[in-house]
Amino acid sequence: MQIYLAGPDVFQPDALQRAESARRLVSRYGHRALIPLDNEASTAAEIYRANLAQIAAADLVIANLNPFRGFEPDSGTVFEVGYAVAAGKPVIAYVDDDRPLADRLAGHLGCDLLHVGERLVDSEGMSVENHGLPLNLMLGIPLRIVRGGLEQALQALAAD
Repeated sequence: MQIYLAGPDVFQPDALQRAESARRLVSRYGHRALIPLDNEASTAAEIYRANLAQIAAADLVIANLNPFRGFEPDSGTVFEVGYAVAAGKPVIAYVDDDRPLADRLAGHLGCDLLHVGERLVDSEGMSVENHGLPLNLMLGIPLRIVRGGLEQALQALAAD
């Protein structure tokens, strides 16, 4: 299989080394990694088109949906996941913490969430999803989410 690796890893200072390590790991499982850094695009529009082309060529997407620069996953990665789902591609996502979103949010805010009628709300009165999923339901429903990293996602793929 050709597997597109989505995630904010491309922003890390050691992105090239991470990409090579991921490529070797995917190869050990008998697949070929498609990594955004593989293309030679340099402008924003070129990078966008090249990434979409890689997703189109992939049989599957594995996505790092760990929080990035905040509490939520990287927005570009989330877009790529949505694009893959819309194209009918299976997506396996991995997270370090797979506790329900409401539990993680309460810990992140350092406070208890409040029950207001049937709703669960944060300290600002904003509703909090409480479906027992580790991510927003728009990710939690269509994706296979595993706890761990790329290797755990590859193990889940092998188990299927």
